Amino acid sequence: MFFRKGTHPSKLILPILFLIIVNTLKIKNLQASIEDKAILHGLSLEIPKGEVHAIMGPNGSGKSTLAKVLSGHPDYEVTGGTAMLDDENILGLEPDEISRLGLFLAFQYPMEVPGVTIANFIRAARNARLTEGEKVKAVDFYKELYEHMDELGMDRKFTARYLNDGFSGGEKKRCEILQMSMLDPHYCILDETDSGLDIDALRVVSEGVNRMRNPNRGILVITHYQRLLEYIVPDYVHVMSEGKIVRTGGKELALELEERGYDWIKQEAVA
Repeated sequence: MFFRKGTHPSKLILPILFLIIVNTLKIKNLQASIEDKAILHGLSLEIPKGEVHAIMGPNGSGKSTLAKVLSGHPDYEVTGGTAMLDDENILGLEPDEISRLGLFLAFQYPMEVPGVTIANFIRAARNARLTEGEKVKAVDFYKELYEHMDELGMDRKFTARYLNDGFSGGEKKRCEILQMSMLDPHYCILDETDSGLDIDALRVVSEGVNRMRNPNRGILVITHYQRLLEYIVPDYVHVMSEGKIVRTGGKELALELEERGYDWIKQEAVA
């Protein structure tokens, strides 16, 4: 760091703090509804880069709604709050804008896209993130793609298959993690990625997520069950109920939920 002559050290504090503060996905008092039905009721959550957070909660608590609202799903109306991705409020932006800013959502139920191959889909997404006139070199792209596919135990012939068309549940989830690996986002949201997976597929998918853990990426795992968190060990576990976070703890909170269920959480929230 260079100091201009006569600059008091205290004047350097604000810029340094700013750099620290913006390395986070910060959700504050988020309120959202669908078809005039309120789902999120003042939810607040912060996920700094370098951390893995998990959200658990009963059906209907708003977990998937949170993921969809953050990714810009058009069916949901935001009625209050902010969601700052580093230094930009992403609420109200189009899904492709949010994606280019560095947020990736792995869907609970990935859509089938007949006519578009996996390789072409990912390559188009990569090109969309480059400055105008730049393009991904085919040789470099396929080299990286095959490396990630090998790590996920995916047959290289999958590159020519249409996106999720006729895929099993496990194949769809591996494809989601493949996309996430290739797009290299700043923040990842995994919406019940463990649903529909057998133990072997769960292990492979979890290993793919764990390879992406680093100080420059924040990860949010949404799940019903503690078993996923045996493979992807979170730094923090949050419990959602009635559209907001009602309890936060360490990984041991997931074990407590596995043993006791969610009723006690609901009762505490009401009290």
